[in-house]
Amino acid sequence: MSSSTQSASPVSALLRHFADLRDGTHGGARSRPDKVRLFVAAVPLLDPHARQALEEINTYLLLGTGEVTATGVRQSADGGLEAVWTLSWPEQRAAGIEPVLIRAYFGAGFAHPHLQSGTVGDWPLNVFDEEQAAAELPTLRALAAADVHNLVFQLGGDVRIIPATAKGVDA
Repeated sequence: MSSSTQSASPVSALLRHFADLRDGTHGGARSRPDKVRLFVAAVPLLDPHARQALEEINTYLLLGTGEVTATGVRQSADGGLEAVWTLSWPEQRAAGIEPVLIRAYFGAGFAHPHLQSGTVGDWPLNVFDEEQAAAELPTLRALAAADVHNLVFQLGGDVRIIPATAKGVDA
């Protein structure tokens, strides 16, 4: 398999992740400062794709009533680093639940960074170029969609917080 074919494969992030675990590296980096540098460089590569995944939910489910925000790289509560993208909307805020969230983070004690949503666990974050970042769009979409589903589930299945459903929009 050529390197460009492999980087576009649906499992390429996992292959990079498993190779890093095997080799004790992250993108070839061994030291924490070098791994941090790679994480900081990955966040702007990931940014347009995380925003796209959230904007798609805003457009099709929230009928444009939501707002996407991003933090950029910042210190996380555990002393590591994180970048957070959120999608909030009036019904979600009124229900008192968290917004839809995509988080890239490199925990203080972690060997490498991960992706997660507000309600969905970890996925490896092994992005080192634009092509790899773009290949994460399906993962980002899945994280965001699962988060929307889980937020509705937290409300006992009350779909009224989803404007498209409340207005009778069907697929």
